[in-house]
Amino acid sequence: MMPAAGALLGSALLALPVTAHATAAPDPAVRPAAAATAAAATGLDDPAKKEIAMKIVSSAENSSLDWKAQYKYIEDIGDGRGYTAGIIGFCSGTGDMLDLVEHYTQVKPGNVLAKYLPALRDVDGSDSHAGLDPNFTRDWAKAARDAEFRKAQDRERDRVYFNPSVRQGKADGVGVLGQFIYYDAIVMHGDGTDPTSFRNIRKRALSKAEPPSRGGNETAWLNAFLDARVWAMKQEEAHSDTSRVDTAQRVFLRKGNLNLNTPLDWKVYGDSFHIG
Repeated sequence: MMPAAGALLGSALLALPVTAHATAAPDPAVRPAAAATAAAATGLDDPAKKEIAMKIVSSAENSSLDWKAQYKYIEDIGDGRGYTAGIIGFCSGTGDMLDLVEHYTQVKPGNVLAKYLPALRDVDGSDSHAGLDPNFTRDWAKAARDAEFRKAQDRERDRVYFNPSVRQGKADGVGVLGQFIYYDAIVMHGDGTDPTSFRNIRKRALSKAEPPSRGGNETAWLNAFLDARVWAMKQEEAHSDTSRVDTAQRVFLRKGNLNLNTPLDWKVYGDSFHIG
């Protein structure tokens, strides 16, 4: 999960939720007709909408709309997750970076990062750099010049974060904005079993409202979800600035832009962004 460079958007120092090995499963208690209708409509997985999603997340994670420039990004931002890197903030301390490098090595044995696999297995679950320093960051940037590594990052982003959030959004009967709201939440919080994970944010929202698939109002449901998301963010000091919800996602929701249509204007951490 990718924190913003310089803004410490990772998990709290003491909490390291498992994010890479669990994916969101659609709620079984959905109305088939509603789910089918949502699935048939344009979703966040439409290429144009997905591009918008990548840019909005990048605005929060890297203060830039140029998400494709982030394949080479890597640093330890001091959030207890070790190194954070790539287009979605794969972390050496949470398992998703290990999964990524394992997959990359399967498709391209002997790559520049393969030699770090033993160290990545050892540091999983901690903020340690043991076995990674001093050359891991240099080699990560070198790997990012390889199309196969960029493809591997895309694959893991979709497998662990993007596809599960879109799948759950369609099952809940929410449109493009709702699916994006889910995606941004799973990027930051992961979908582990800890109280602030995506599935538990959604569970908290269910105590206040119903999704459209259960007969609820879409706007009311998304507001309840965002309320739960803000609660989760405030449990962790590194997430305590909630502007990516307050001055971005809530702005789109208040305008009734449930399809995330352009033009879009929003702010994150005081910076203004526009997609025409």
